[in-house]
Amino acid sequence: MTDSTPHSPSKRWQSALWQPELWQSGLWTNNPALVQVLGLCPLLAVSNTAINGLGLGLATLLVLVGANLLVSLVRHWIPAAIRIPVFVLLIGSLVTCIELLMHAWTYSLYQALGIFIPLIVTNCVIIGRAESFASRQPAHRAVIDGLAQGLGFTGVLFVLGSVREILGSGHWMFGAEQVFGSVGAALSSKFAELQQPMLLALLPPGAFLGLGGLIALKNVIDQRRRSRQAASATSMRPAAPVNVSNESRSANET
Repeated sequence: MTDSTPHSPSKRWQSALWQPELWQSGLWTNNPALVQVLGLCPLLAVSNTAINGLGLGLATLLVLVGANLLVSLVRHWIPAAIRIPVFVLLIGSLVTCIELLMHAWTYSLYQALGIFIPLIVTNCVIIGRAESFASRQPAHRAVIDGLAQGLGFTGVLFVLGSVREILGSGHWMFGAEQVFGSVGAALSSKFAELQQPMLLALLPPGAFLGLGGLIALKNVIDQRRRSRQAASATSMRPAAPVNVSNESRSANET
């Protein structure tokens, strides 16, 4: 028999799934890469192709969700003085599991990402969410926060990798079979035969320029949205009452 009381675990998970503030924070308003500007080392290093960015983003997403869940579950039993070492130990264990799984199932992607897979342990996004959110929230909210923050980080990695790959080599999703298997071969596209590929896009300076462009684009979108909201609020504001007596007095004096 399914427990359908208002405070049942299933109800709590359903209510957490439909909390737009968590999704909006992770995907846009408090995006780890565009707003918090955290985890830039792997973001800039492996985003030379869309698949590399997507692979590292998904690995980070899994670790982030698992770390938030574990930290939330054990938060009442961890003394405050040793909470950070315990968080790092949990995150390191999860990263080791992800590294072994990628070594077994996606070996070519594992080789392409190299040292940046174990370096997920030092990703400031993961330890930051564990300390600032998961250690103070119940498990269902911590998992949704990890999903939202991880998807936001993965999205930026994928978009930045796509832009750099298209400008640098004219391809998109080259090597998609490393993540999607035989289906991934159909996802790879070639946009143009570049006589002179833009090498800058594939080098680290291109990553900085690309990330700066994405941050600037987000700021422009936010500014335009605030301007529209302000204009809408002004148009809906009731007009000030007209002082009829003063107007009549002025007309008579004239």
